[in-house]
Amino acid sequence: MITADLATAPASLDPLILDLVEWVAREPRALADVMDAWRTSCPRLTVWEDAVDRGFVKREAAGSAGAVVSVTAAGLAFLQRHRRHG
Repeated sequence: MITADLATAPASLDPLILDLVEWVAREPRALADVMDAWRTSCPRLTVWEDAVDRGFVKREAAGSAGAVVSVTAAGLAFLQRHRRHG
């Protein structure tokens, strides 16, 4: 159970957001795979939503294959600041 209050939740998610961005930076991922791995119903655990809102990852149409998630320049900069490289 997460006990952090809403005011501290975004900062406490940074390590998880970093994990998500690092994972996507290794190779573009199918949106379905990202949702299976990172979406949650917990309103305090918004890793996917926060990564998108911060502009670290983006979804793009991939034709009949559906959508693909890839890391953005901002996401790469986020990884660089935290000494993690994709």
